[in-house]
Amino acid sequence: MLLHLDASARRSSFSREVGDTVAAAWKLANPDAVYVHRDLTLDPPPPIGEAWTELCDYVLEHQITDPARYAEAVRTPEQAEAWAIVQPLLDELVAAEAVLIAAPMYNFSIPAVLKAWIDQVTFPRMSLAGTKFVVAYARGGAYGPGKPREPFDHHERYLRDFFAGHFAVEDAVFVGSEMVNALIDPALAGRRDEHEHSRAAAVAAAATIGGSL
Repeated sequence: MLLHLDASARRSSFSREVGDTVAAAWKLANPDAVYVHRDLTLDPPPPIGEAWTELCDYVLEHQITDPARYAEAVRTPEQAEAWAIVQPLLDELVAAEAVLIAAPMYNFSIPAVLKAWIDQVTFPRMSLAGTKFVVAYARGGAYGPGKPREPFDHHERYLRDFFAGHFAVEDAVFVGSEMVNALIDPALAGRRDEHEHSRAAAVAAAATIGGSL
């Protein structure tokens, strides 16, 4: 199963373009497999509340590491409401052999809807080792290794740290377009070729990545 999440506020976006390319190649290579698409901007998960923290505390206190047992933490009507939000999101995540996250960089980090999804599905000592993670991204500037703005990247760096620290996934794959703002910012007009090269390379790589997931 492939779980495909979209987190861009734009209906037509470069992160969606790259993510859709990955998904299309995966579908072609796996015609009989299950594909689940969730657009987090059309159906945004709510922020976690106190009842969610109570579920989390119970899981930690009782050393529950199997997601199939998380429902044991539900003891109050408020917790049942919180669990009703968590369960479908978590079921999709746990069932997936591969997770594709299409997420642009917003303000040096990830979109709020993606952070809300992460908060809802993440519990203590929860391992997804063996699950493949692919992040399809778009960024207004250039934040790659050696670039002047590399220190401001709290997008890829955050997600890599999160996948490794919470899900025990060390080998997430990132593919995407940079310098998107060169298309609209007159001050960056001279770097449009850089964006177009990045975009073309990202789409080509996305097709290869999707076919090999």
